[in-house]
Amino acid sequence: MIDRLLVQEVNKSAGIAGKVTVITAVFNGAATLSRCIESVLTQDYPDFEYIVMDGGSSDGTIDILQSYGDRIVWRSERDSGIYDAWNKALALASGEWIAFIGADDFYLPGAISAYMLIARQQPVEYISSLVRWVQPSGSSSLIGETWAWPRFRTLMTTAHVGSMHNASLFKKYGTYDLSYRIVGDYELLLRPQGQLRTAFLATVTVEMQAGGTSDSFAALVEARRAKVLTGGRNSTIADLEFRIAQGKLWVRRMLARWTR
Repeated sequence: MIDRLLVQEVNKSAGIAGKVTVITAVFNGAATLSRCIESVLTQDYPDFEYIVMDGGSSDGTIDILQSYGDRIVWRSERDSGIYDAWNKALALASGEWIAFIGADDFYLPGAISAYMLIARQQPVEYISSLVRWVQPSGSSSLIGETWAWPRFRTLMTTAHVGSMHNASLFKKYGTYDLSYRIVGDYELLLRPQGQLRTAFLATVTVEMQAGGTSDSFAALVEARRAKVLTGGRNSTIADLEFRIAQGKLWVRRMLARWTR
């Protein structure tokens, strides 16, 4: 649970940190979408909008979106993946701060207010937090750490779902590169390199479900490309880091099988 004192502090100065846009991309996510939407709409920060981009679902997702009336902004059309959907949402967004949350993830109460307290106190472009990463078995762990360029250029150390981006980031560095299918969020944050102004919220703001494509060998291949082409990483070092990450992923998968 987010510290209620943080929430009260933000609410004393309602809206002072700026409007927030929360974005969700979904495709056939009816099983979990309502929980995600409710976790956003029940946030107590006084100035935010919620945009949901649907990729043309056929499983009841559209019925769920329609049931919320004008409480959310939503579109349903075919896209070429999550980053295409996010870029379309960014074109609609009016917030000074932008956050992304998956259709099978959910915010804890007070999450947005906690981010905005930091945004009001520090001149930053990017805020990350702790995220509870929940396995299919029900076990969980915390992911996310303070952003630091030397380490970030070696691997994605922050959790995108537990992040808040100032809209100026997208104006300065552009939107998501659609040549990336899995790690476009990492590639975008590599663009500023060591110039990114960041803050860390040492509080769990989101519960994220494990098992997505971001935890895959294909993601490691994309991350290596992003590190070299955008992050300026030496290709030989990037190859070594790729092999180490490959080994760690293999071990995680083996452990997951043994503990089922």
